[in-house]
Amino acid sequence: MKKTKALIGDAGATFVNAFTVTPLCCPSRSSILTGQYPHNHEVRNNSLSGNCSSLQWQKGPESTAFPFYLSKQKYQTFFAGKYLNQYGKKDGDVGYVPPGWDQWHALVGNSQYYNYTLSVNGKEEKHGDSYEKDYFTDLITNRSLHFLDDRSPQHPFFLMLSPPAPHSPWTAAPQYQKEFGDVKAPRDGSFDKPGKDKHWLLRQPVNPMPDSSLTFLDSAYRKRWQTLLSVDDMVELLVKKLESIKELDNTYIFYTSDNGYHTGQFSLPIDKRQLYEFDIRVPLMVRGPGIKPNQTLQAPVLNIDLAPTILDISGVNLSSVNVDGQSFLSQMAPSLRNGTVRPVFLVEYTGEGHPTTDPACPKLGPGLSQCFPDCVCEDAFNNTYACVRTLNKDHDLQYCEFADSESFVEVYNLVSDPHQLENVWKKMDPTFLQAMNQQLIKLQSCQGDSCREINTGVNNHGWILFNCFSFRVLGLCMLAHCHTAMVYTGTLE
Repeated sequence: MKKTKALIGDAGATFVNAFTVTPLCCPSRSSILTGQYPHNHEVRNNSLSGNCSSLQWQKGPESTAFPFYLSKQKYQTFFAGKYLNQYGKKDGDVGYVPPGWDQWHALVGNSQYYNYTLSVNGKEEKHGDSYEKDYFTDLITNRSLHFLDDRSPQHPFFLMLSPPAPHSPWTAAPQYQKEFGDVKAPRDGSFDKPGKDKHWLLRQPVNPMPDSSLTFLDSAYRKRWQTLLSVDDMVELLVKKLESIKELDNTYIFYTSDNGYHTGQFSLPIDKRQLYEFDIRVPLMVRGPGIKPNQTLQAPVLNIDLAPTILDISGVNLSSVNVDGQSFLSQMAPSLRNGTVRPVFLVEYTGEGHPTTDPACPKLGPGLSQCFPDCVCEDAFNNTYACVRTLNKDHDLQYCEFADSESFVEVYNLVSDPHQLENVWKKMDPTFLQAMNQQLIKLQSCQGDSCREINTGVNNHGWILFNCFSFRVLGLCMLAHCHTAMVYTGTLE
């Protein structure tokens, strides 16, 4: 991703402490759209029963997601790519276009590179397996370029591009299928370490991993990088287009993802969904007016902060919007905004499991899911947790509680243990654990302002696109006329 780093990161700000508030596609994307924690938008997982693109979602949180407000600000809005995992499959079908979008090119269902169906402004469009006509990353790139050519110069614009890469099935463009031939997943940190003193799901993988799991995850790692080379091309083409139409200097470009991903950490072959750093950290780079180049910013930023930041740039009064996140415009462009850094935040996840036994893994029983390769399960009904995370110059702490029969607790001091190898729960003072429990309860019920006003409870003596948004700015004093191009890597994964 050398082009992306040079054209966005080196030209603007890189946030090294960017997080998702839930490490799974549909609830995370719902948080990006609404600026809300999952307990407020109520999308729990990737299923329709888990509220992913359900009628409840459509009639509720989605009706006032950030594109709705951009439309009211006279933005020309464009979406292309994967939207939500259940979009178009049942409720509303392909004829449903969410509020606020002028141009809509959304994938029906989950990530595909070929042989997929789109909703194009509410009409079904089927695609085959021709690279020139159908390769999904290239198709949405080309359509975004046409949108920029055809837009009205009288109004600002917003693009959101959500390519499938690097999500499975990891189908690279033909010209990139031999790249990274000798690359393997990194073997550092918690790679293939036993998940001792962790939730039972982390204690079940075979350790060390068998050769079959290693071969599988190394192949997935290479293929994921191969698919991202087309995203790298996407970024380059978008930046060149913005430059050619003389809008690059007036445009904010955000590059991020909906969740992290693991390849072998704690002997879990591949997936996301876990509370650990490798699944909750996401890339975030932003360039645009007022943002000095080559910045590396340490302040924690969440995916629920994207919506309020975009709306802040567009000129919307944030006090009129129901969001749990906060604008981080002040962090990357302090000349334009004053602001504060949050001391604490919430990570929450609702586990998924199948009611019946997986036929491929008959010894495991029901209640599990994502059991591959080698019948190593990545999720379960009781893989349901909530975490308090504090991250500032003095503390880097994570406290998590599971909703299971063990009432399991995990606590990590990431200053001394950045790879979360040791759960120090049993070593902690009971008064500390009680304080963290109370803080977690407050965060799990917070809404709006109360999500931003919770303090750390820690004292100095202990430790308690690829989304591409493009906003056009007609002068730094006129943020309401900004363009936004958001590049969003479908998922990492």
